[in-house]
Amino acid sequence: MSELKVDTLTGKTTAGDITVTSEGGAVTMQLQQGLAKSWIFFNGIGTVSVNDSLGISGITDNSTGSFTPAFSNSFSSVNYVPVCSPVNELATSRGVAGLGVAINGDNTFMSMTTSEIRLNHNYGSNAGSNGGAQDGYGNFATFMGDLA
Repeated sequence: MSELKVDTLTGKTTAGDITVTSEGGAVTMQLQQGLAKSWIFFNGIGTVSVNDSLGISGITDNSTGSFTPAFSNSFSSVNYVPVCSPVNELATSRGVAGLGVAINGDNTFMSMTTSEIRLNHNYGSNAGSNGGAQDGYGNFATFMGDLA
């Protein structure tokens, strides 16, 4: 078994371009494209608190179920990909909870800029009530894309 210890990886042709071969050897991918550039795990109940994060400089509590994490390093465009998930609190009789990018009434992204993103935590409806915004204990979000 070999072990490689380095402090910095630099591409041979271009400094930031490092190619990795797939497990089967049939395809390659760029290493930096497959890395999460930022992620956050936060508690949205009461005073919002960040449990852990990478590449996040802070978070704003906008209102019930609405939060805006700010990135330490900006993305190069708004074409990055957020992957979000809340903890579903099974003790309630509400429908399934969801955490995702906030959408305006005209179906455009709300506050999705290169430096921050607005996230909404909502719960679903059930036979006895409509869904709505909700603060939640566990909110997880990962962001993938090209940094500026």
